Amino acid sequence: MTLWDTFTGRRPSPSSSHPPAEPSTTFDTPTTYTLTQPTAQSATDLLNSTSIPDPSALHPLAGLNAETLDYLTLEDTPLAPPTHAALPSRGWSDDLCYGTGITYISALSLGGAWGLIEGLNRTPASAPPKLRLNSVLNSVTRRGPFLGNSAGVLALVYNLVNSAVGAARGKSDAANSVVAGAVSGMLFKSTRGVRPMMISGGLVAGAAGAWAITRKALF
Repeated sequence: MTLWDTFTGRRPSPSSSHPPAEPSTTFDTPTTYTLTQPTAQSATDLLNSTSIPDPSALHPLAGLNAETLDYLTLEDTPLAPPTHAALPSRGWSDDLCYGTGITYISALSLGGAWGLIEGLNRTPASAPPKLRLNSVLNSVTRRGPFLGNSAGVLALVYNLVNSAVGAARGKSDAANSVVAGAVSGMLFKSTRGVRPMMISGGLVAGAAGAWAITRKALF
């Protein structure tokens, strides 16, 4: 304790009684770094080392098991056995829709052309344009729907009878078409008497037989 500490009453600090420790110097072992020079790769090595993904794995249904899926149909309804038809068919419903629709539209077009010619020939060439237009419209609207509706009803009954006869016989051939044509023709004129009914049945049966032979030869 110094004289100044005695007069001032200052107490010496505990650290002042111990001499300061000498600093120690330690050296860490130096780290050695090894530099490796990269080797150049050729195009063949690059392609061989890179894995190319399988394109089939990118499909949305990849990895799905068709046997365990109850709500997803992976295949369409198969087509019916070939029956020498002009259009592919999956059964009697397709034949009914296609046959009736095509027959109706074709007959409607023919009836419209028939009415157009009739309307132009009915009025003289010197008639006013409005009068000729009125005559053409009247003839077209009379002949077109009449021929289209008649042919549509015949085609509807014909396809239904043809499908029923084919299901009963177990095969589809020209005989089914002839029978269906005869039945549909007779039903179409059944209210006119026996003679018109037989004539209509013979005409429709002949047309159905001709169509069956033409379809078999061309398709």
